[in-house]
Parts: sequence; structure tokens; C-alpha cells
Amino acid sequence: MSGYTLTKTRFREGTWEGLLTAERADAPTPEIAVSLDGKPVGAVRVSALGGTGQWLLEIPVPVEAIGDGVQTILVTDANADATLGAFTMIAGDALAEDIRAEMELLRAELDMLKRAFRRHCIETR
Repeated sequence: MSGYTLTKTRFREGTWEGLLTAERADAPTPEIAVSLDGKPVGAVRVSALGGTGQWLLEIPVPVEAIGDGVQTILVTDANADATLGAFTMIAGDALAEDIRAEMELLRAELDMLKRAFRRHCIETR
């Protein structure tokens, strides 16, 4: 079990950022391993913040993660071999089955039905 927790702070301009917080104030800087499909992600930065026991984690999204399908980037505590978190990116054809895409389709069909029903009501008066 890891002595650190990871909280997402933002995802902007191709960089995912999170706040690492230690259970103990005197904890050492965590060793973080980030992977995509079991392969390590490079250029990960862990920077100490003003308060003790907190670090900023910055993960640049690798170009391999950008494309059709679902890609999950896994963040682990390398020393404890424990998962701290993960984030997922969905793009391309995989979105066709996403619930948000389904909702958009349902809204469009509902709008079409409303127009047809209103036209029917006007014609049958």
C-alpha cells in the first residue's frame, strides 16, 4: 500500500497535472512510474510544493496515446508497486458508442419528432 494519494488538478495543453500528498509530513519525494500499455511514459516531472508532504505531478501525454480508441495512462508508486490513479482518453470511432454520443442522437431524433408532431397538429385542425 502506498503512503501517497493522487488528486487530479487539471488536464491542459497536453499535460495532465495532479497533486501528490503524503500521509506523513516527513515522507520522501515519491518515485512515480507512469505507463501506457505497459510501456513507461517519459518526461514525467515531480516538483515539491511549498507545503511539506505535497508535490506537483506533471505527465505529458505521449503522442502514442492520441488516436482512435481508448487509451489509459496508469500512475503508480514505484516503491510500493501500488496504483495511485489513472486517466483515460477516448477518441475516434470509440466515441460512436459513448453514452454522450447516444444522448446527442436521441436529442436530434426527439427534435425531429417534435417538429413532425407540431406539423401534424396544425394539419388536423
